[in-house]
Amino acid sequence: MTDSFTRVYRLAIVVVLAVVGAAVGWILFYRVPDTLADLAGLLLFIGTVVAALRVGGRLAASAFPDYDVAEVAVEGPISRDGGGGPVPGRGGGTPADDIVEQVDAAADDDSVDALLVKLNTPGGEVLPSDDIRRAVADFDGPTVAYATDTCASGGYWIASGCDELWSHDVSVVGSIGVIGSSVNASELADKVGLSYERFAAGKYKDAGMALKEPTEDEREYLQGLIDDYYDDFVERVAEGRDMDPQVVRDTEARVYLGEEAHELGLVDSLGSRDDVEDRLAERLGRDEVSVREFTPEVGLTDRLRGGVEGAAYAFGAGLASSVDPDDGFSFRF
Repeated sequence: MTDSFTRVYRLAIVVVLAVVGAAVGWILFYRVPDTLADLAGLLLFIGTVVAALRVGGRLAASAFPDYDVAEVAVEGPISRDGGGGPVPGRGGGTPADDIVEQVDAAADDDSVDALLVKLNTPGGEVLPSDDIRRAVADFDGPTVAYATDTCASGGYWIASGCDELWSHDVSVVGSIGVIGSSVNASELADKVGLSYERFAAGKYKDAGMALKEPTEDEREYLQGLIDDYYDDFVERVAEGRDMDPQVVRDTEARVYLGEEAHELGLVDSLGSRDDVEDRLAERLGRDEVSVREFTPEVGLTDRLRGGVEGAAYAFGAGLASSVDPDDGFSFRF
């Protein structure tokens, strides 16, 4: 169905329902009453017309959607719950599960023929990043990733699941690597009189605990895990980008500006958002596309909580960077 026919059908639905609403409102609230309530009836009549217009608009949008491309944004640090700052609970990005849900919603929408993944992220946790990548890779249709400010590490992992990656010429792209971190506070513990008592089953169960000095065996064990993650990262990128794995390794987790990333083959094309939409239209064989942003619904409670957390973070970020002795080893892209 062409865009012109779609607009005509949508307008027809809205007009019909507006006329019906106007007729019903006139009969019920204005014409029949002949008392001083006429004024109130007139107001109710106007309200009925407005409600009919809103219902008609929603019904028309549902029956004849005016979009054919879904946009899903991955912004901020990637994590399971959307956190990412130094303060627990500090929301730094959209929860990975919510992003996967929006990709799945786009895949289930019969009006969506292509997926645009907007990336502005420094990376984040391994498994949440992989969940998003898998959802994108499973989408049945053209998928184009678009890097705005930053597409690094876990963001690039997600992009490798798309058919194409576009960026600005000054976007920051790359950081194909994995980091594992654990604070070693054993000397500090000795100074303040704390000691680590081990109650664990399994030689490596407490490897990476902050209050104990890691042994060489534990260091080798943890580094082995990092190396395994890295090998998988390189293989996925090489496969998704159709690159030689050694070329990917040779980047040594560097970041590049978009122009250099394009020269190295890490980015398919450089351009603006309009250029990306033109490319999607080309892939779909159309003159143009219409993009609808798929975003998770955020309730009032979540919005208020986010505002409170933001204020708390701004007030106490310096104090909140202190070490938690219970923290263990963590892996991040």
